[in-house]
Amino acid sequence: MNLDIAIEEPWPSAPDWPALAARALNAVQQFAPELANPRLEASLLFTSDAEIHDLNREWRGRDKPTNVLSFPMLEREDLLALAPEGPPEMLGDIALAHETCAREAAEKGVPLEHHAAHLIIHGLLHLAGHDHEISASDAEAMEALEVLALAQMGIANPYSEN
Repeated sequence: MNLDIAIEEPWPSAPDWPALAARALNAVQQFAPELANPRLEASLLFTSDAEIHDLNREWRGRDKPTNVLSFPMLEREDLLALAPEGPPEMLGDIALAHETCAREAAEKGVPLEHHAAHLIIHGLLHLAGHDHEISASDAEAMEALEVLALAQMGIANPYSEN
C-alpha cells in the first residue's frame, strides 16, 4: 500500500510524520492484511482544526472539528476481493487535525506522536471497512486491532485506564 502524505501548518516539522505514518501502516498491516495489497493507495493529510471543521461540516454534516476523518472509497467486500495484480486502487483519504490531536494527547498525558500514530491506525482501519459505531462488538474488535498494531510500535494501549 502506498500512502501519499501532505503536511500543512500548524503541524510541527518534527518528528518525521511520514516515517511515523509508514511505521503505523506497517504495524496495522500485520493485523489487517487486506491493507497490505500492493495496489492500494491512500492519502493522509496532516492539517488544522479549521480544515477538519470544514471537511466535517461538508461531508458528515457535523459543524465542528474532530481529531481524524476517514473517507473510504472502496467497500470492504471489494477490498477483500481485490487481486494483488492490476492498476492502483484508491482506498481513501484520512485527515488529522493538529490542534485537536495535540489537545487530546496533552489530556491523555501521551506524546503527540503516539496519539497521531493511534489516529492513523484508526483511520486506516476505517478505510478498510472497520467501524466502531455499528455495535459494541464492532467497536471492541476495532479497538483490539488498534491496540495490537500500537503494541507493534511500542505504544501503550490508549484505551487502558493506566
